Amino acid sequence: MYAASLDWRQSNGWQPQSAAQLRPDLVLYFGSREMLADGDRYRELRAMFPKACLMGCTTGGQIQGDDIVDDDINAIALRFDATKIKATSEEINNANDSRRCGEDIGRKLASADLAGVFVLSDGLNVNGSELVAGINAQVGDVSITGGLAGDGSQFVETLVGIDSPPRSRMIAAIGLYGSAVKIGHGSAGGWDVFGPKRRITRAKGNVLLELDGRPALELYERYLGEDEIKALPGSALLFPLQIHDPKRPDHQIVRTILAVDRDNKSMTFAGDMPEGWVAQLMRGNFDRLALGAADAAQQARDGLNDCRDNDGVAILVSCIGRRLLMGQRALDEIEAAGAALGSHLHRLGFYSYGEISPHAASGICELHNQTMTVTTITEAVA
Repeated sequence: MYAASLDWRQSNGWQPQSAAQLRPDLVLYFGSREMLADGDRYRELRAMFPKACLMGCTTGGQIQGDDIVDDDINAIALRFDATKIKATSEEINNANDSRRCGEDIGRKLASADLAGVFVLSDGLNVNGSELVAGINAQVGDVSITGGLAGDGSQFVETLVGIDSPPRSRMIAAIGLYGSAVKIGHGSAGGWDVFGPKRRITRAKGNVLLELDGRPALELYERYLGEDEIKALPGSALLFPLQIHDPKRPDHQIVRTILAVDRDNKSMTFAGDMPEGWVAQLMRGNFDRLALGAADAAQQARDGLNDCRDNDGVAILVSCIGRRLLMGQRALDEIEAAGAALGSHLHRLGFYSYGEISPHAASGICELHNQTMTVTTITEAVA
């Protein structure tokens, strides 16, 4: 496996141009909505890499090595020695279509030699947990990783593309096939819970209507100041919800808000909010968030087993809520993850509206929020 990093800047376009000599099978790229919306950057990549699969999305900031950037587009070109890839996509109408889209994607990619699936999805019109469940149902015991596209703290529109210019309401996925490819994954949070535990008493899919029989939005309004209430849903990124099935208290998932309905006092989350589950507010601790990122990176590195020193890539997907909370100290989590991964892996990624990875405790692939997730990809070729 061979990898080459490249980026686009307003001053000099895509650099280094020599990356085209790699003749890659796959190019992943991440940038802001403003930079990707007109499709010009995609067309430039297509001219550079006429035979590669091009897959990318909009973000809440790009991760490049030990840095976070907003004004560049960051990309990685990958050429495999003995791994086949297959690309597919689905257009989603609304969140209710999520499981069907996931099942269609999984059905197209399913194969006896499927080693892993990497997904980039629209971040605003999807129920991420239903999407992942749909893929899971078709591919079986295969790792599914990736994330939901972002739009900073604006929540206006997210764009995804695979072998086409990025556009709204798209879900893209690639399957990686064969015994040579080695995929590691890790996911961790670092948030602290506070306040009383509450029961989800009324919800429809990813729309939370009531907690303990009271309108759900009242929970956040009770803890937020007047200015933060006006700034919803963005301000709620700093106060996610931890939820769990009361029958499985050790299997906790974090959920973050995508939208609020002030008339109905409801909140729309990135994934399912099952009725009867327990919910509790969370807040961030900078040091613990950085330790969580290091934990996720170590999990992913450990998954490489006997090919930990080979050339490869680490794809970091962290939640926009973590960046907004940590501010300049967001670099702490990037550096902590990098230290755990080591210097032999090319590192890039993005800040997202949701992260996809197997759960650290159960191993079941799920949608996460407010986590750092890391996917490592390399090859072990005899």
